[in-house]
Amino acid sequence: MSIFNKLFRKTPPAAVENVPVSTSPASRRQRGFVVVGLGRFGSSVAETLVNNDQDVLGIDVNLNRVQQLSKTLPNVLQLDATNADALTQVGVGEFDTGIVCISDNFENNLLATVLLLRLGVPRVITKAATQLQKTILEEVGAHQIIMPEHEAGIHLGRQLASRNTIDAYMEIRDGISVAEVAAPQWLYGQTLAQSNLRQRLGLNVVAVDRRGQLLVNPAADFILQPGDVLLVVGQMEDVDQLHT
Repeated sequence: MSIFNKLFRKTPPAAVENVPVSTSPASRRQRGFVVVGLGRFGSSVAETLVNNDQDVLGIDVNLNRVQQLSKTLPNVLQLDATNADALTQVGVGEFDTGIVCISDNFENNLLATVLLLRLGVPRVITKAATQLQKTILEEVGAHQIIMPEHEAGIHLGRQLASRNTIDAYMEIRDGISVAEVAAPQWLYGQTLAQSNLRQRLGLNVVAVDRRGQLLVNPAADFILQPGDVLLVVGQMEDVDQLHT
């Protein structure tokens, strides 16, 4: 199991029955997430949020999909997200964040995004398949646009192009990434302080996996050994320098 999985895994909650969301003003949530479009991507987002103890309302026009997901999503509704009246009735505007993940119809994805914005959702994240779609969504005011396939391709390309044995990496922002990499031989026997990785390469070691034992925030006197796997934060170009 990678360091990423060890740090961020969560035990899934027990399955619960679907609980309809009341449309009465007194019962509307003041916080949480509404996920529109429960295909593979949308359902993964919604289930991950639920597994991390977040309040989530899932919406999809497909009744069969809604019935299947009612076992893992406490609040899920069959609803046309391009219908402003329907969205208003379920109190979509009371949610802090809207995530629009309609994959099979960009026009519907765009309209749902616009409606969430008009209904006052403070933060609207939406999905795009192409650069043109992203530009259009930016023009209508979406706060964040994600391109899962494009980002997955970049992720894989960076892994394949790396000169190091990097099992996983995640870009945070502006070129800064969290990367998982085998400790190079020249570090064996040195403490983290002696390695001087922060000053030498601009890298911060935030965790070490030693033979399956995860050590988070290792101290400056932690001695690196053969077989250690490091979780570092920094520029990917600097990570590559570890093995040069």
